[in-house]
Amino acid sequence: QVQLVESGGGLVQAGGSLRLSCAASGLTFSTYNMGWFRQAPGKEREFVAAVSWSGVITYYADSVKGRFTISRDNAKNTVDLQMNSLRPEDAAVYYCAADNSDRGGYYYIRAARAAVYEYWGQGTQVTVSS
Repeated sequence: QVQLVESGGGLVQAGGSLRLSCAASGLTFSTYNMGWFRQAPGKEREFVAAVSWSGVITYYADSVKGRFTISRDNAKNTVDLQMNSLRPEDAAVYYCAADNSDRGGYYYIRAARAAVYEYWGQGTQVTVSS
């Protein structure tokens, strides 16, 4: 069974940092593009960042570009999200998701669309106090 498990969430003050990690199992990790999404109460799930199967291509939502960094380690089957300069509006449950690269080419519109991701983790809570 495919499993994605997020960790690293917590409570930080505005301006602080957190590093989220997603551990994948049950799939050939290096063939999957990986993404991070978040959902705040009463809001739609939104794209945060994504990385191609190789780790060469990355995409970021405008709201986090310059503050967040996505990375992956295919030897460890993990994808991380380093979050710096956190703001109250960053508070949400953060989800890790896997998109099979065999489905086609990789580009922003694909990476940012939640519906293309086949597998999802259960999420990790990030809260930001001001």
